[in-house]
Amino acid sequence: MDLLRTVFMMILAAPLLSCQAQTVIDDAVTPAPASSANISGDFANHPEALAFLQHMQAQHGMAAPEVAAILSQARHQPRIVALMDRAAPRPEERPTGAWTRYRAKFVTPANISRGAEFWRENAAALNRAEQRYGVPAEYIVAILGVETRWGGYLGSHRVIDALATLAFDYPRRAEFFTSELENYLLMAREEGFNPMVPLGSYAGAMGLGQFMPSSFRNYAVDFDGDGQRDLWNVTDAIGSVANYFATFGWQPGQPVIIRASAAQPLAMSVDTGFNSDYTPAQLRALGLSWTHPDPLPQRMRLIRLDIGTGYEYWLGFENFYVITRYNHSSHYAMAVHQLAQAIRASR
Repeated sequence: MDLLRTVFMMILAAPLLSCQAQTVIDDAVTPAPASSANISGDFANHPEALAFLQHMQAQHGMAAPEVAAILSQARHQPRIVALMDRAAPRPEERPTGAWTRYRAKFVTPANISRGAEFWRENAAALNRAEQRYGVPAEYIVAILGVETRWGGYLGSHRVIDALATLAFDYPRRAEFFTSELENYLLMAREEGFNPMVPLGSYAGAMGLGQFMPSSFRNYAVDFDGDGQRDLWNVTDAIGSVANYFATFGWQPGQPVIIRASAAQPLAMSVDTGFNSDYTPAQLRALGLSWTHPDPLPQRMRLIRLDIGTGYEYWLGFENFYVITRYNHSSHYAMAVHQLAQAIRASR
């Protein structure tokens, strides 16, 4: 096992992709327990940090000095809070081109070309994932492209700093990020890595697929069979994204979304988005029409996209909703869908 572990860590230290993806988990030992359970540093005497320490000891049997040592090395990052506030959605009452601008970030000739190249380079793993999980290769490729440009942009924030900052100093979503910090420390214990080392997004997402710690623990898979789940490894990332979609109910062979036409623009009060719920009869009553040869499902999502000069309307099926389980955004799911279709067409 020592030899296998050594080989594994040598692999992790090597570049994964020509686009400069790098593994960030190393073989460092978890920080030694402090002499006491006192938290020092940026979160010293912080009530939420102290409560978290006590929770990890009571709920998971983690020694208080060990948790204190980790939190003492975490750093509060004001820029992360600013980035979170900037990312908060702002509803618009008139078309401003929000979807057009969002789409332009992802569905580009360069991304389509790079996605097709990634598909060629990893065809065997993508084919195996599609066969095992029923998720088309183009959607796996598109997710990895939207998330990190296939490993080119993995994030530059220490995950421990991002999660601690948002758990203890971002009240609006403190409950969510406290849970993610909990999962992160458990993940470090289970996978045997130093929680001070991994880098990720400002929200604490990691690897090529930008999994949050809870998603890693629940959905990551060892798809290359080396005994480790490593989301900085291309093959494991491919299998893990496919497993994520399958677990949330991806329906093989079924459509994702279709375009609809409106007799006149819908009132802004009409419920739209990935959580909306309509029957075909209700959609027709709103003045919508569409062309689709197959029988429609009895429940659909009504998606309104702001293109600046007006709005586009789309009908999302269950597979569209599954994509939003990865990121709770209709814009995100549509970008993944359109990039996936463009990459497939380019092949």
